Amino acid sequence: MLAIRPTCENCDKLLPNTSNEAMICSYECTFCKDCVDQVLKNVCPNCGGGFEKSPTRPSGQLLKYPPQKEKVLKPVAINSFLEKNINVDLRER
Repeated sequence: MLAIRPTCENCDKLLPNTSNEAMICSYECTFCKDCVDQVLKNVCPNCGGGFEKSPTRPSGQLLKYPPQKEKVLKPVAINSFLEKNINVDLRER
């Protein structure tokens, strides 16, 4: 079951379940679309993967499977890992 994290790990922007701006990698690292596009250049700083839009959990399932309440906040610094992978196809990273 996806965690559906409440905020961007980089800038702490609110990303509610209905947000069209929530992006996740295959490990569910969660960032807003602006950070993915402008800061990360579609490279997850935690695993090196790419990002996809986070799915919206149907409202009827929110009571049974609520979004995660705990924030994960790890502001990203541009580093050699990101710089090395920015221009590499995600399937070749």
